[in-house]
Amino acid sequence: MDFALSDDQRAIQEAARDFLTDAANPEVIRAAVEGTTGFDEGLWASFAEMGFAGLMIPEAQGGLGLGAVEMALVLEETGRVLAPVPFFETAVLAVQAVLGAGSEEQKASLLPRLASGTRASFAGAASRPTLANGRLTGTADFVTFGHVAELIVVATGDDSLVVLEADTPGLTIEALPSLDRTRRFATLTFDCEVTDAMLLGAPGSAKAAIERTLTIGAGLLAAEQTGGMQYSLDATVDYAKQRVQFGRLIGSFQAYKHMLADMMLLVEASRSAAYYAAAAIDEDGEELAEAAHAARGYVSDAYRSVSGDAIQLHGGIGFTWEHHAHLYFKRARACATWLGTPDQHREALAALLLDGDKIAV
Repeated sequence: MDFALSDDQRAIQEAARDFLTDAANPEVIRAAVEGTTGFDEGLWASFAEMGFAGLMIPEAQGGLGLGAVEMALVLEETGRVLAPVPFFETAVLAVQAVLGAGSEEQKASLLPRLASGTRASFAGAASRPTLANGRLTGTADFVTFGHVAELIVVATGDDSLVVLEADTPGLTIEALPSLDRTRRFATLTFDCEVTDAMLLGAPGSAKAAIERTLTIGAGLLAAEQTGGMQYSLDATVDYAKQRVQFGRLIGSFQAYKHMLADMMLLVEASRSAAYYAAAAIDEDGEELAEAAHAARGYVSDAYRSVSGDAIQLHGGIGFTWEHHAHLYFKRARACATWLGTPDQHREALAALLLDGDKIAV
């Protein structure tokens, strides 16, 4: 693997950073946090117009035809600002599910819609409904941005993938109070008739596609988490250069420096793990699952540590509602339970290594 970024890849990241720094400024984020949906429609429209929603969609279906490394670069920037848009849900989870299980006709129909900015969500990562006799019943919990999705990809208990419009008869969507107010959850309740056209592949045939979608999602979520960690570190360093205590800048105290150094090490190690996972996704080899599980197992714990230290090192102001630090801590906590906990990813990694005789017991 070549871990050096190309000029084009750096340009993509810089374009995303410049856009999000302006369009997802603190006022926009606060408005989303205080709003009823936690979603900024204008930001999403602009983001889609720039082509980011179709980043991993082939050019033949209206996308940019780029890979996981480019996606990781953009996700790091969305994580840096806590962009309140269903970018990950649409451009990663929904797109990978359609690419993995959809027919050529379904790809030609669905992927251009996703590339153009149709909002999507993925249901079934936490709990799965049942598909039987042409009817989808049951509940999917903790569906991120499910309350603003226009298109919902549902993984069922029998390993089928179903695509539903948000206005499908029999589908009930209930927004939930969420710890992370920049990525809110919904509960979806199903009692829907499912036609063959709504199925991605044959009934019960999507197990591999679901597992691959969730594995790729886990690996790429580590890049988004790294962006949040970088913000927490940068904000704390900036504060250390401004706050004066006992007649000195607090950044001059040795204990403060030690904590900043520990935070930086966690950020850099997380970035390495996240981009290794992204490169493994693009390589599409046997290291894909190992790299994704390793990244998520490490980065989720690191994010919680860095965001927690950022609150502590900001002192009293770090504990206030008005400061951004708590938003990153809440994102870190929410991410640590979404698409698998750190312990679950470490257990999955250990199972893969044992199965491949890569570790001794």
